[in-house]
Amino acid sequence: MGNAQPVEAAETSETRSGRPLHDRDDPSARLSPPPPPRRPKDRVRRRMTKAFVALVLGGGFGFGLLFLVMPSAGTATALVRAQAGSHGIAYPDSPPPLRFAKALVATEDHRFYSPFDPGIDAFAIARATLEQITGHRGDPGGSTITQQLAKMLYTPRRGLTAKLEQVALAIKLNFAYSKIQILSMYAEVAYFGSGYYGLAAAGCGYFGKAPANLTWAQAAILAGAVNAPTADDPRTHPADARMREAHVLDRLVAVGYLTRAQAKAALSQ
Repeated sequence: MGNAQPVEAAETSETRSGRPLHDRDDPSARLSPPPPPRRPKDRVRRRMTKAFVALVLGGGFGFGLLFLVMPSAGTATALVRAQAGSHGIAYPDSPPPLRFAKALVATEDHRFYSPFDPGIDAFAIARATLEQITGHRGDPGGSTITQQLAKMLYTPRRGLTAKLEQVALAIKLNFAYSKIQILSMYAEVAYFGSGYYGLAAAGCGYFGKAPANLTWAQAAILAGAVNAPTADDPRTHPADARMREAHVLDRLVAVGYLTRAQAKAALSQ
C-alpha cells in the first residue's frame, strides 16, 4: 500500500503530455516539417499543364462534333461523277496507270499505301494549325492525297476551319474507299493546267497519249503539275515544269520506285 502512490504519480507524469513517454521518444511520432513553399516556376508549370489538358480535351470534343456533322463519305462518288461530267469526262474510268500513281504518291503522300495510314498526316496538321493560329498566310501544305481529294470534292476553301473539315472528311474517305478508288477519284477531278481536268484529258492534251502509255518523264510532269497547275503548267511555264519534274523524279528515287540511273534517263528525255 505504501508504494502505490509513487507508481500512480509516475504514470501521471508520463501521460500528462497526452501520450506515453516512449511515443515522445519515437522519431516517427514527431511532427513532420511543413512542406516547402511552391516556387513561381512550379505554379506556372501547373497552370500550363492544366491549360494544355483543357485545350486537348476541348479540341477533341470539337473535332468529334465536326466529324459527326460533316457529310457522309458515301456522297464522294456522286460528287466525282458530277464534276467529271461537267468537264465531259465519263466516270468511272479505268484506274490511273502505275507510273502516274507512283509518281503522285512519291511526291504528295509517300505513306499513302501504308496499312496504318489514316488518310491524314498528324504532324503536318499540327504544323499547319500552328501556322494558321500564328497568322501565317496562305496554305502551309502537308495535305495527304486523301485530304486533297476531300478539298476538291467538299471544301475548296482555305483557312483553319476548312482545313479541319478536310481532315474529318479525309478520315471518312479513307475508311469508306480503297486506295485504288481514292486514286481513281483523284485522277478524275484533279486540275492539271491549260484547262485540262482529269488525267485522261491532260495526257492527251499535253502528250497525245492515253494515261496508260505515259513515260516516266511524262507521268512525273503530270504528277508534279497538280500541286500548282498554273505555276507549273508545261506550256506557259516550261522551266518551272522542268524543275518540278526533276523534283518528282528525285522523290521516286527516294522512296525506291526508281533507281538513280532510271531517273536520270527519264529526265534526259
